[in-house]
Amino acid sequence: MNDLRDLYQEVVIDHGRKPRNFRALEPHSHEAKGFNPLCGDQIALYLQIENDVIQDIGFTGSGCAISMAAASLMTESLKGKTISEAEKLFDAYHGMLTNQENLPDTERLGKLAVLSGVREYPTRVKCATLAGHTLKAALSNSEKPVTTE
Repeated sequence: MNDLRDLYQEVVIDHGRKPRNFRALEPHSHEAKGFNPLCGDQIALYLQIENDVIQDIGFTGSGCAISMAAASLMTESLKGKTISEAEKLFDAYHGMLTNQENLPDTERLGKLAVLSGVREYPTRVKCATLAGHTLKAALSNSEKPVTTE
């Protein structure tokens, strides 16, 4: 268990300091903004979707290390996935963080499974799920910013 906790801390620090896909993607076909009032995290998510497949994805914004790391890991995980696969991935990820699943399904979640440690800090779950909620808004072309409240 300590190995997973150490890995969690290492990944959060690495992705929080150097988030992957941190850029405004131009051109993009889908976009949404998200805000976590509890922590002050805010992101804009940009997707280029062609033939129901996420060809490219990027995000901008600011926030705590957990929200930036989660957005970074999620964007890495979503490239090349269909919309349906992306939605299922977020549902599994959200379930893991809200204790709906006992153990992380590392095969299904990939690198996102390392964020299972967030469950130990219930107030931080909203930080870790902000990118996913923003993804759902972007996929439905919602112009209204999403909030974790």
